[in-house]
Amino acid sequence: MEYRYIGQSGLRVSPVCLGTMMFGSMCDKKEAFAIMDTAYDAGINFFDTAEVYPVPPRAESVGITEKIVGEWLQGKNRDSIILATKVVGAASGWFVPPVRAGLTAIDAHHIIKGVEGSLRRLQCEYIDLYQMHWPDTIVPREESMEAFDHLVRSGKVRYLGTSNDTAYGTTKSNMISKYKGYKRFESIQNNFSLLNRRFLDEMVEMCRVEKISLLPYSPMAGGVLTGKYNEDLQVEGRFNRYIQSDEPRIKAMASRFLNEKTLAATARYIEIAKEIGISPATLAVAWSKQFDFVASTIIGVTTAAQLDDSLAAIDLVLSEDVLQQCEAVHNEILYPMG
Repeated sequence: MEYRYIGQSGLRVSPVCLGTMMFGSMCDKKEAFAIMDTAYDAGINFFDTAEVYPVPPRAESVGITEKIVGEWLQGKNRDSIILATKVVGAASGWFVPPVRAGLTAIDAHHIIKGVEGSLRRLQCEYIDLYQMHWPDTIVPREESMEAFDHLVRSGKVRYLGTSNDTAYGTTKSNMISKYKGYKRFESIQNNFSLLNRRFLDEMVEMCRVEKISLLPYSPMAGGVLTGKYNEDLQVEGRFNRYIQSDEPRIKAMASRFLNEKTLAATARYIEIAKEIGISPATLAVAWSKQFDFVASTIIGVTTAAQLDDSLAAIDLVLSEDVLQQCEAVHNEILYPMG
């Protein structure tokens, strides 16, 4: 397996990372352990979680995912695992998280409270990659980066990353770090898939010039690119549950991922995958990791059996012809997720 470095850090990770956001909601502890065992045995050394998981976020369930991951880690060689988690974003952002009474901010108080809670639930002495789950629109980034820097210097965290961030925000944070002598963001975790190529419009230049690695999440577009919704629009899946939600944010998310254009584009990708003898899910994961600015692609499953398609993508290199076919689909059905 080809291991890659995240940014300019010493973190050497597998090209596929196991995401855990459904552990404790759509996946119980027993199955979560089976998933992590299967991934670890296959050579995946990179695991990503967050204090607000599982999804969808609920006050009564936040932290359960980290507890499950923490229990699984016991007895494992901690040095063999690159563990990433996230401090919940600010309440001034895209939604108010059910954490710390919904008064969250990316300031010293919440960053320290966040990391202490994660370390306790994960039963670890340190976190390899600590990420801001989404930005703060109020607290100055100078204050945020100073607080993150403190975590690294205290030994609780090895490296820093951001998530759901912009080119401006990420670059500004790292410029502050450069001139203040703080530790910088080595990675950015944003949505990136065959159905959502927005990252290529601007963010890619930042990653290449600033040597920041993308850790794509949702490379299978929340399961849409597996083709299951094309086979049966009413199939059991989280977006069919989300579309029934009373929460506008969750309902909007469902319609963004699951709509006429995403299904049309997916149908084309299914045909491309069929022609080269792989599953649509394998195509989606392989495509998302085949960029020079990507360190590791974050996958998510609810059963161990679902890992097969993602594991098949680890060493797969798509030909230039296949990449061009995928590009043609995008050019015909532009930005299906908006």
